[in-house]
Amino acid sequence: MEELVSLCKRRGFIFQGSEIYGGLQGFYDYGPLGVELKNNIKAAWWRTNVYERDDMEGLDASIIMHRQVLRHSGHEATFSDPMVDNKKNNKRYRLDHLVKDQKADVIAKVAEAMGQSAENFPAVVAALNANPAQASQALRDAGVRDPFSGEVGEWTEPKPFNMMFKTTIGPVADDESYGYLRPETAQGIFTNFKNVVDSTSRRLPFGIAQIGKAFRNEITPRNFIFRVRELEQMEIEFFCTPGTDEEWHEHWLERRLSWWEAQGVPRSKIEILDVPKEDLAHYSKRTYDLMYDYPTLGHEEIEGIANRSDYDLGSHTKNQSELGLVARVEENLDSIAKLTIPHPETNKPVVPFVIEPSAGVDRAMLAVLSEAFTKETLENGNERIVLKLRPHLAPIKVAVIPLARNKAELVDLARSIKNDLQKLGLGRILLEDSGNIGKAYRRHDEVGTPYCVTVDFDTVGKGEDASLTDTVTIRDRDTLAQERVKISELSAYLQAKLR
Repeated sequence: MEELVSLCKRRGFIFQGSEIYGGLQGFYDYGPLGVELKNNIKAAWWRTNVYERDDMEGLDASIIMHRQVLRHSGHEATFSDPMVDNKKNNKRYRLDHLVKDQKADVIAKVAEAMGQSAENFPAVVAALNANPAQASQALRDAGVRDPFSGEVGEWTEPKPFNMMFKTTIGPVADDESYGYLRPETAQGIFTNFKNVVDSTSRRLPFGIAQIGKAFRNEITPRNFIFRVRELEQMEIEFFCTPGTDEEWHEHWLERRLSWWEAQGVPRSKIEILDVPKEDLAHYSKRTYDLMYDYPTLGHEEIEGIANRSDYDLGSHTKNQSELGLVARVEENLDSIAKLTIPHPETNKPVVPFVIEPSAGVDRAMLAVLSEAFTKETLENGNERIVLKLRPHLAPIKVAVIPLARNKAELVDLARSIKNDLQKLGLGRILLEDSGNIGKAYRRHDEVGTPYCVTVDFDTVGKGEDASLTDTVTIRDRDTLAQERVKISELSAYLQAKLR
């Protein structure tokens, strides 16, 4: 992981946010190559889930949301994590992360003090949350150390910490003039459900897809871009008839695993966690978490696929009539049919169930980079670092390299070839005129460029072999194989390789 982080900084994938002022924890900026890779991941997700399906619509909802939306969705009351403070240095930590990062014998002592087994860590955390006074004493008695100082801490009782960012809307700051930066993209889909149905005439089953920023004021953001305060989500709310939700849940589990494989993240590296009932989110009937085996971090969530039942649409519908947060639309549907849709068989209004595949762009990028990062020993004994990205994800698809940057005829022809290739719509094509062909190859190995095209003196008819005139050398990133291809056939060659 350290080598990967170093590569990301060195080659312009990811930078620390506000770095010239010391950085801001939990915020990252994507550099010239990072933004290309990120956009390619999002494009691949959108293409698979929107363009290649006949039952999906797209949406881009506002980031700032009315407080009532997040009140009635349950986020205002429940979107929180337990936090503890160390009185010795006033550092604050998320409780489950603090305990999980301790040595095994310390975790065992905490578990024993709470009457639980260390093998069932979620039960340990649940017991700590349920008994704040006992939890504080257990942390002290077990010798839980502060990750910052390394010393045994003097721990406070756990308290809930709401992770939503609150913001003032308009010039007057009072209790009625604030909203929240959305903690998830889902609520924008639910509040636009009727708009989408009315404008598209969709019938069940169908989905709404959205890619966008979400904000979570994490107590302890960490592990590079894995856990951040500003994140980007790729999320689907798939609406189906009640009673068919479990079948669709399995459908989306398989579809999402297949998508990850197509991005170079193999199923063998993903464990499927059927989340225990006591750990489910407040809206979930059942959730599968896809746990990817990140380097150093181990198995962590890369995507959640939740059966949200009729919780959200039911809650928002009832609250339009001020009938309370947890009520359900079970009677008199005709009179309060705000967020309902006709049943495909009976044509009566029904609140559909929802299956939600939700993946983080940042976590996806970290997984894709982790799988692509490769160190190889060449035949000459030298070591090379190469990002073996799938071609459709590579930030730069082709680098066009003139053999000598001080020879105008080579540079001009290389630029002309680059411009012609760029028009094909394959993605970014780069003119690489550094002048050192060996270093250029190594640089493009490190950033994952699938193909390098070299324009040399043979290309312009000034080499020893006249038969090579009007041909270029194409170098394959993964195999290191090189072959000569006619310039007139270059576009078709690369289109076949990169499509």
